[in-house]
Amino acid sequence: MKQLFALLRWLLLPLLAALLAFVAGVQLLSDGVTGRRHERGRPAGDRIPAAVVSEHAATQVSAAAALGAATDRQILFGDLHVHTTYSSDAFVFSLPLFQGEGVHPPADACDFARFCAELDFWSINDHAEFLTPWQWSETKEAIRECNAVAGDPANPDLVSFLGWEWTQSAPAGVAAQRPHFGHKNVVFLDTEEDRVPSRPIGAGRGGLFATPLPSPVWALLRAGMVIGDLAAPRPYLDFHRYTRDARALSACPEGVAVRDLQLDCLEGAETPGELFDKLDDWGFRSLVIPHGTSWGIHAPPAARLSQQLEPGQHDPERQRLFEVYSGHGNSELYRELAETVLDEKGQKQCAAPRNGYLPCCWQAGEIIRSRCGDAEPAVCEERVARTRELVAGGASHYSVVSGTRPNDWLECGQLTGEFLSAFEYRPHMSAQFGLASRRPAQGEAGAFRYGLIGSSDNHKARPGPGYKEVERKAFGDAYGLRRDWYDRLTPPSEPLPEPVEPGFAGLGVGFERGASFYYTGGLVAVHAAGRDRDAIFDSLEQRHAYATSGPRILLWFDLENGPEGEAPMGSEVRTRERPRFRVRALGSFEQKPGCPEHTERRLSPDRLRRLCLGECYHPSDRRIPIDRVEVVRIRPQVSGDEPIGERIDDPWRSFSCEDSGAGCEVHFDDPDFTGEHEFLYYVRALQVPTVAVNGDPMRCERDEQGRCLRARACPASGPDHDPNDDCLSRVNERAWSSPIWLRPPSH
Repeated sequence: MKQLFALLRWLLLPLLAALLAFVAGVQLLSDGVTGRRHERGRPAGDRIPAAVVSEHAATQVSAAAALGAATDRQILFGDLHVHTTYSSDAFVFSLPLFQGEGVHPPADACDFARFCAELDFWSINDHAEFLTPWQWSETKEAIRECNAVAGDPANPDLVSFLGWEWTQSAPAGVAAQRPHFGHKNVVFLDTEEDRVPSRPIGAGRGGLFATPLPSPVWALLRAGMVIGDLAAPRPYLDFHRYTRDARALSACPEGVAVRDLQLDCLEGAETPGELFDKLDDWGFRSLVIPHGTSWGIHAPPAARLSQQLEPGQHDPERQRLFEVYSGHGNSELYRELAETVLDEKGQKQCAAPRNGYLPCCWQAGEIIRSRCGDAEPAVCEERVARTRELVAGGASHYSVVSGTRPNDWLECGQLTGEFLSAFEYRPHMSAQFGLASRRPAQGEAGAFRYGLIGSSDNHKARPGPGYKEVERKAFGDAYGLRRDWYDRLTPPSEPLPEPVEPGFAGLGVGFERGASFYYTGGLVAVHAAGRDRDAIFDSLEQRHAYATSGPRILLWFDLENGPEGEAPMGSEVRTRERPRFRVRALGSFEQKPGCPEHTERRLSPDRLRRLCLGECYHPSDRRIPIDRVEVVRIRPQVSGDEPIGERIDDPWRSFSCEDSGAGCEVHFDDPDFTGEHEFLYYVRALQVPTVAVNGDPMRCERDEQGRCLRARACPASGPDHDPNDDCLSRVNERAWSSPIWLRPPSH
């Protein structure tokens, strides 16, 4: 017996020791025990020379005067939607397994805005749900340090605003139980410690990095990230250290005034109404800016902006602006796109292609049809019908049809034939749908009267990267697994001739396909009385602002005959008089390669190469001509029940421009306006075609009717990825004015 116990001890103790060592190793790796916190960094200690800033301003004044536009206000360009790797998703995508560049802390965003993009202003907007108290403290200090370099606060080279992103989503499977409100950026006027919130406010009640997986499985997955890249473990350990810090935080208690909450809890707001209440409790001047609204990656098909006109969910004093365009696409247009229709029993069924829109449930059936081979026609049709039924019922088309590649799906689910649309487009979340929607019983809060702006939504700390159409993965957000990780995580799938039960298989195809719909991003422009912080923020609040798709187009849009004289974009005017409008537009400067000398003197060659990738905003003296001006007229709902499509005239008018680079001026009036009901107008100024990253996302070969026959997507990973292809196609880059609202005096 003693010998048996000795043998067992000799066998079991080493096994137990090995097991304990394995568990300890997994714990150490998954928790990033040796990982580091990434500090905010330090901005370069110099600013853009005052002479350069003055020269840019003088050039603009001269151009405005030549067009007859007002010169008492300067047009300034900025980006109000910028993420650093303090955002958890940006941190993930910075890792080597995603071909990441490594971390980009807030100081990188400061230097990129100042030296690479030469912006006039920007804001930091990392996801609030994932910001730890230490990161929030670092963020505030980084913004103050960036402003400290800017020179005279009355005439700085760059104004840096503090903010965060409130990131709410209701995926398709839970949309009925949880309304979808979408993503909103919160931007504050001030940066002083006693003038900004102590904690960012995220969507939800905490539960950060909660997962339905058991903790040991989740720990094994985190450890596997490190083991899969043992040659370079540091980035993964740093990331796991960050997630450990975040998981240790608890949600703030409900029903407690914001100033009475502890500093180190995760503060959340389930709805926009709760967010507005908390901002009211703080009492600081701020803007709340919806963005990426039509982006189907987070917005379910049933989502509607009009749901946010329900009592308490809209604050017309804070929601003054709407991000119509970003690196995640264009959310401007309302079009009637139907993925499903209801049959006579009220059941969802797959809609047939209509108005140039190809439903993905329909294309799923077509892919199965192409695999029928020698099957009897009736059998084939049954497979097609079953496939469409599964997808129309809510299953992912990528998982129901096995063995597909991005090109197999053609342009399904997309708004086609329009300018750089958001992926898997949601028209009921578009800017036009919101502008046309009304809830009369809610009074002023029953209408969205927002100005239109652009920004980047860049997740690599690069504000305003759309100055040149280069480096689509660095200047945009196209992500993809490194090839060895791709091969590990996406094993080949056999293209079966029948639909399969929905699951997670094939979802990687959706990410590959989505990479074709990331762009270099837009800008916000303001007509400001000065370069200082207050002047810029005042212009944003007054909606004297407009959007561009990246180029620095100069745009003026005015009502000429308001009761008190001229009224600029963003104005609400009460009148019954037949309106007369004037538009002036001047194209952006053509860009020279490389970076200007004053930038090269202020950033080291290594810094220029890593941050700017050797390409900066570097204007020549030649402007790109304006091709045309389009006018959009919207007659908002009166009762709240009118069909939205009947209230939008797009384009209502279109004017060709004979522009050789000196600009374009357009005048128009509206004989239909009688003053009985509210009308609004905004304009688009389109440049002549130039190349753009993912300018034609699926690069289709088309038939005579314009239908896509064969696609050539632009993935960022997988066997079809070409790292040297920026997927350039010609587009009309543009600017969108904020609307002018004409309202009856009796209102």
